[in-house]
Amino acid sequence: MASQKLTSALSEIEASTNTPTKLQQYTDLLTELVNTTPPAQLPQDLTAYLDSILSESLSIVAARPLLDHFVTLLRPLPSETKIAVGQHAVTLLQSRSTSVEEQDASIREILADAYEAEEDYIAAARALQGIHIDSSQRQVTDLSKVRLWIRIVRLYLEEDDTTSAEAVLNRIKNLPTKIADPELKLHFKLAQARIFDARRRFLDASQEYFGVSLAAGLVDESDRLHALAAAIRCAVLAPAGPQRARLLGTLYKDERATSVDEFAILEKMFLDRLLVPAEVAAFALRLAPHQLAVTADGSTVLDKAVVEHNLVAASKLYENITTDALAVILGLQGSGEFTAGEKAEAYAARMVEQGRLKGTIDQIDGVIHFEAAAGSSSVAFGRHIRQWDAGVQSLAEDVERVATRITEAFPEFAAEQAAVH
Repeated sequence: MASQKLTSALSEIEASTNTPTKLQQYTDLLTELVNTTPPAQLPQDLTAYLDSILSESLSIVAARPLLDHFVTLLRPLPSETKIAVGQHAVTLLQSRSTSVEEQDASIREILADAYEAEEDYIAAARALQGIHIDSSQRQVTDLSKVRLWIRIVRLYLEEDDTTSAEAVLNRIKNLPTKIADPELKLHFKLAQARIFDARRRFLDASQEYFGVSLAAGLVDESDRLHALAAAIRCAVLAPAGPQRARLLGTLYKDERATSVDEFAILEKMFLDRLLVPAEVAAFALRLAPHQLAVTADGSTVLDKAVVEHNLVAASKLYENITTDALAVILGLQGSGEFTAGEKAEAYAARMVEQGRLKGTIDQIDGVIHFEAAAGSSSVAFGRHIRQWDAGVQSLAEDVERVATRITEAFPEFAAEQAAVH
């Protein structure tokens, strides 16, 4: 309840018929109110003051300068006061918002600042969403719209509300003009990355995170490395295939990659090496909860990513393999009506069907035949033996060249060795 002193002063001002005098009295009263009222009483008195200046006794045109003065004095007040008074103010202005849109927007921004200071990010986002930006009464540039929407998106993402954040982010995408400000563009990419990540579109998320990690000058070095690590985590979780292979290559060749904890698993994946359970368990400790969520078949996204990677790695080691032996390599266990071999066959069949693995499956014999990258089984036949032979030949030639150079450089030593033998 408002203080008796304020109630009396407001009654006296409201009874006045001289508008200029009335406005000056309201202005002086608000200044005195903010400077002398105890903090505990201030929210109730400011609320009563708002009720008075927005009453029928004063036109909305006359109330605008009073609202401007009110906004100026409200900004430095404590968050608790701004929230209590700001909530009441936006409620009062709803029916008059077309006439005082500028003042309404300012109060909502103050209210959002207060909510954010109190870590109530959803309330802050909703306060900002109430700002009118497409009205003929108030011209708002595309740049200002983007700044507002980016802030709302970031507030929603603080609470992991990716659905609301994506809805706001889509408004930015629909703007006729592109984002020109480098800092806003960076915030947009980061928000897009976090939404892709939450939606389990890990390939897209990794690309966006990597783009953020390259923003030298706009982001601290530690934050750039954090973004790079996030890009690697998402790349590891992405479905195995040519696209992910190219992305892994890009990340692996980045000279900063060796400085993040995720480099070990990145290197093994890029080089198509089999992952062992201990490495996978250590990597899982660095994942966010949504990245470890259990899917409909009882496995996690990480489980599927590791199985698919190891399947691709196995295709580099073997020309053909039985489904039971493949299941052992992939660490699959039988459950219910499906054997481990049948699970391995299902993984391989899906990847072959989607074009992420080249090969054929003989279901009668339970054997998977892998093809070379060129897509020909005849090319695949004996390729490892030929690679081994070529390696041995190359090594023998290198040894011969070294022996020849030693003989040429140290003829006396070579002669002594020849005499001994």
